[in-house]
Amino acid sequence: MSEGISASFARKYTDGPEIRVEGLRGFAQSGITVLFGASGAGKSTLVRCLAGLERPDEGTIQFGGETWFDSARRLFVRPQERRIGYVPQEYALFPHLSVERNIGYGLREMARAERQGRVKETVSWLGLEGLERRLPRELSGGQQQRVSLARAIVRQPRLLLLDEPLSALDLPTRARLRSQLRQWLIERAIPSVVVTHDRTEALALGDSLAVMDGGRVVQQGSAPEVFGRPTSLAVAGILNVETVQPGRVLAMADGLATVAVGPRKLIAVAPDLPADAGEVYVCIRAEDVILIKGDAAHSSPRNCLPAVVRSLRPEGPMMRIDLDCGFPLAALLTKQACTELALASNDAVMALVKAPQIHLIPRAEV
Repeated sequence: MSEGISASFARKYTDGPEIRVEGLRGFAQSGITVLFGASGAGKSTLVRCLAGLERPDEGTIQFGGETWFDSARRLFVRPQERRIGYVPQEYALFPHLSVERNIGYGLREMARAERQGRVKETVSWLGLEGLERRLPRELSGGQQQRVSLARAIVRQPRLLLLDEPLSALDLPTRARLRSQLRQWLIERAIPSVVVTHDRTEALALGDSLAVMDGGRVVQQGSAPEVFGRPTSLAVAGILNVETVQPGRVLAMADGLATVAVGPRKLIAVAPDLPADAGEVYVCIRAEDVILIKGDAAHSSPRNCLPAVVRSLRPEGPMMRIDLDCGFPLAALLTKQACTELALASNDAVMALVKAPQIHLIPRAEV
């Protein structure tokens, strides 16, 4: 893990919360790690401690084989010596400086020709040509976001920290810049940590994911792994898994569990489920539910559930469909798919869920 972050520390506040990070694992050398959780979970404090903007009360922080903080040794490396790039929530651009002067602010000790070349390259890379002489108040939210990112990257940091970089933008701009942000970060091959409480952003941006709750990191892993297999009921709630229902294990064989949920029986891939597990929570993400009308005889999923549509609600470009299949089940389809199926309330449908898409959490461990 010498190329990434290794951190275990506590940050205490008088008459306030305690942020305690235990065993935060190293990030991929050029990957994007998302810190995910609700507002107040401690994500921004964690990032500010990594940046050196706040000093923990105890513990250690290491990066790239260097120790940035060690309370036992009374060691604290200042932010400017860590060679990190930091993009705060509010962008914090200097209002009296032009775009190019904002970007080049951290390069003042560099020779003028080299500084101008570095700024020009970064302006071109982020598509800011023609805006160089404008002041921040003359820019759109998306343009300000790119200038803030440019100012952080132009110094060629070893680690880039972005605290809710898209939260101040309107929804259309946020959706447009989401994929661009990931592309920009991958192109630069800078290990990055992105703070967000938005599930869509976490899935779109992250290679790895650290879920925070109550000032603690409660689960870490690849983004698909964490979203697909939460380790506890609390994490499933933080990740907003749409269907979480109590179930009872009826049988286990060859890594497959047969589970009763209400009047229905489901088959789930559960190789890690304890042999003595009896009561479980059954977790199904809405995007993993397929809906069809008519016969499901030629469908591959093991779980084919007769269901009735109870409601349809738009969620951005998608439609959320609430189903009754003997227990409440949510599905998420594109609006085009809903139109093609001619879905309406009280329609009879078949809900198909593949066995690997059903995740079981032992209730005894919750």
